[in-house]
Amino acid sequence: MTKQRTPIIDNHGRPLTYVRLAVTDRCNLRCFYCMPAEGIDYLPKKQLLTYEEMERMLQVLASLGISKVRITGGEPFLRKDLIYFLQQVKAIPGIEEIHITTNGVLTEPYIEDLVKLGIKSVNLSLDTLDRERFFKITRRDEFEKVMQTYYALLDSQIPVKINAVVMENQNIADIVPLAALTKDYPVSVRFIEEMPFNGEGQHYPVLTWNYRKIIQELQTAFPDLYKVSDDLHSTANHYAIPGYKGNIGVIAAFSRTFCGTCNRIRVTAQGGLKTCLYGNDVLNVKDILRSGTSNATLIEELLRTFNSRAKNGYEAEAQRPSLLSIFESMSSIGG
Repeated sequence: MTKQRTPIIDNHGRPLTYVRLAVTDRCNLRCFYCMPAEGIDYLPKKQLLTYEEMERMLQVLASLGISKVRITGGEPFLRKDLIYFLQQVKAIPGIEEIHITTNGVLTEPYIEDLVKLGIKSVNLSLDTLDRERFFKITRRDEFEKVMQTYYALLDSQIPVKINAVVMENQNIADIVPLAALTKDYPVSVRFIEEMPFNGEGQHYPVLTWNYRKIIQELQTAFPDLYKVSDDLHSTANHYAIPGYKGNIGVIAAFSRTFCGTCNRIRVTAQGGLKTCLYGNDVLNVKDILRSGTSNATLIEELLRTFNSRAKNGYEAEAQRPSLLSIFESMSSIGG
């Protein structure tokens, strides 16, 4: 299959070059902002995409100009033979970058493999540097394993981004200590507005800790904080502190300020295609793949879907049959 050099352009003039692929809906943590304490109803394995189906789908997407893949979950390292699958993805013509998002609990033994694979970066979910708060947020006592993974990733020289969801009455005291990690290490610490994808819905009537308040908190602690340039399709506004080795990002995930340059699509572990995080699945890739249809037919369906993409997260949310359906788990959506 020949890679199309020019990426697909959606109906709002945005190129599509990036897919976030969830390889599992399972997770070994129970984070406050992601799912209820009792967890979610995981799907039987046969209802999830197989590696072979994922590989075929990525081959088709690569032919349409998708060049960047982020592997997510759930927790991706819970899926058996993940390294084998990553090797298959790396071999797909047109796929130029592979990134991984992980909670770090199971990741450390695989870091050498990730280096050999040339993984472009690892996003490590870490909302606090305090063990007790970690347990309160994740409902699991795995802080030490996550920190071991963090330092092992730094030693491996794989670029590391820390994803920290900012939650009122949960981890506000961690904003400054997390930002301070950028002093001695070339790490990017990204603070993310909390979203309602936790299986319960929005935790607060109003999102007090929005991106503006997060930036204000950082400026108070670090008066010399200054704005640095962002990549064209970046979801984060980036900042730095003079003399520090890393940088700080603030992601307006709930305020949705970056929709105008969004270049990403999502595929859930069940094979649901999302062209917006806040929208419903707009195509069932799994059903198409299992129907015995040709790649040409799949491409037709994909192009049709990309040509009817919501303008932004608010429009995508409004198009849902019921606003109640937004109360799903990020573990099911794909982190």
